[in-house]
Amino acid sequence: MANKGMMTGMRGVYLVAAELTKLGWVVAPTSRSAIGADLLVTDNTCSRAWSVQVKTNSKPGTHWLLSKNAGKIKSDSHMYVFVDLMPNDERPGFYIVPSRTVAEKTREVKNSTGTVWYRFDKHEVQPDDWRAFGRPESEDEIEG
Repeated sequence: MANKGMMTGMRGVYLVAAELTKLGWVVAPTSRSAIGADLLVTDNTCSRAWSVQVKTNSKPGTHWLLSKNAGKIKSDSHMYVFVDLMPNDERPGFYIVPSRTVAEKTREVKNSTGTVWYRFDKHEVQPDDWRAFGRPESEDEIEG
């Protein structure tokens, strides 16, 4: 049975997929075993494509936790979407960040016991700025 953290993560992935679909993108979830990418996103002509890593907080916070590889995975075609779930099923907060920015601004934090965490701070980005993906071509542009 999936634990609460896994369910939160899955919820975030499908909320991001729904939002991108609403914006006109073609979206497919990857296998749960895919490292670094939860979604594959393209336009109708497959002329633009991204891999997307989704990180979800079960409630709004000041940061998102990442793996130690977050500083290494950087590409013009790889994006992160950070999600804050809201109480009472209000609309989530979405934060769209290119992987190069995440790699540059991920911080390593050690606690008093020596445990190392990697985090991306919320103050680094603005919510709901989906412009990083651009706009998908409409069917009229493809035909005409």
